[in-house]
Amino acid sequence: MARIFGNDINPCECGRTHAGMACDLPTDGTGAMGQAVEETILRAVFPDAATRRAMLTTFGAATLLAAIGDQLPLGIAREAFAQTPAAPEKRDLKIGFIAITCATPIIMADPMGFYRRQGLNVEVIRTAGWAVIRDRSIAREFDAAHMLAPMPLAMSLGVGVASPQPWSVAAIENINGQAITLANKHRDKRDPKDWRGFRFAVPFDFSIHNYLLRAYIAEAGLDPDRDIQIRAVPPPEMVANLRADNIDGFLGPDPFNQRAVFDGVGFIHILTREMWDGHPCCAFAVPASMPREMPNTFAALMRAIVEATAYSNNQANRREVAAAISGPNYLNQPQTVIEQVLTGTFANGLGQVQRVPERVGFEPFPYHSMAIWILTQMRRWGQLQREVDYAAVAQQVFLTLDAGRAMRDIGLVVPTNPMRTETILGKVFDPAQPDAYLNSFAIRR
Repeated sequence: MARIFGNDINPCECGRTHAGMACDLPTDGTGAMGQAVEETILRAVFPDAATRRAMLTTFGAATLLAAIGDQLPLGIAREAFAQTPAAPEKRDLKIGFIAITCATPIIMADPMGFYRRQGLNVEVIRTAGWAVIRDRSIAREFDAAHMLAPMPLAMSLGVGVASPQPWSVAAIENINGQAITLANKHRDKRDPKDWRGFRFAVPFDFSIHNYLLRAYIAEAGLDPDRDIQIRAVPPPEMVANLRADNIDGFLGPDPFNQRAVFDGVGFIHILTREMWDGHPCCAFAVPASMPREMPNTFAALMRAIVEATAYSNNQANRREVAAAISGPNYLNQPQTVIEQVLTGTFANGLGQVQRVPERVGFEPFPYHSMAIWILTQMRRWGQLQREVDYAAVAQQVFLTLDAGRAMRDIGLVVPTNPMRTETILGKVFDPAQPDAYLNSFAIRR
């Protein structure tokens, strides 16, 4: 057994530890289906896991598969498998979501039929807040969930919960798509150096919103724990709190930045893509055990989610998607508000119409480097009080190989490396040097 961060995890037959069937066993060019057949055959020929690993270590997968192929025509098996995807072990599924545009692929996959095309009967359940999403997910009231990208990391590490709860980021739901919105009375205070004493809302303590707001404030020379107040407020309650003067602003998800403008109570100070272009926000999360216990259901879900994500990312489809998700069963917002967010042509509350097509994007690949940056922020602000192997945790929780397989199957380009450098608030983040990055900040808890 392999121990990564406090949980025992079954390693793959290749000897490495990763989730699901995420192994780079050699294939003959048939892609994910070919890999699945090869793994299934190896399990059948060598049913004992210890023997299987020993044989792979001694001879290598290619040699073993070649020997087996002399007796069993692997090409025929791959072809038959590819033509008939295995039936899901469980068809009736419940997926919790928060009513924000970050959840677009998860939501629109219901009315637009993406789940049904994969043989799934999915009920998407609107949920009040992120703590409720987390608790109902842990209780397995949800089979999968819309989560903030940091949540499965925190849950798996046992941070903010009573004990480690292994959940995985199967796909990123959206990139960018957030903003800092301020109350109208602060139109003359556009410099964050002037925000001492401000009260801000973020959706959850374990959110990209919390980390970006803290980083933005710290870059201005203020201490986010001493010079301002930050409180967790469910996204649907942010505009009401702004209107009631309970907060001075929020770094939150859409459509509520745009709704504050629509209601005439706030203005958009800055889009988060200006802080970190391409940053992750929300994720499609599953129990870490799902790829192993229900591989066919997991595969069908991944096909539906990745296809819905790709469809949502196409600007030509944005108005259609806005119409599908704006209704009372989903976001329950004026369609014009959702269209402004998804098309990127919007009023900013300062008397201007902006055209930013990249305001929000939908790209499913869960880069490990995203996870590593999030972990550095958990360390920076005292949420994670012990050292961890950043790369190992990222590899365990962010399922890049599974996401890449689903992307490849529908013809999307899959990144060749799960690690990439990022420019965040003008500073380069190298995921291979997380401690150096963390130690470069003077303001931290």
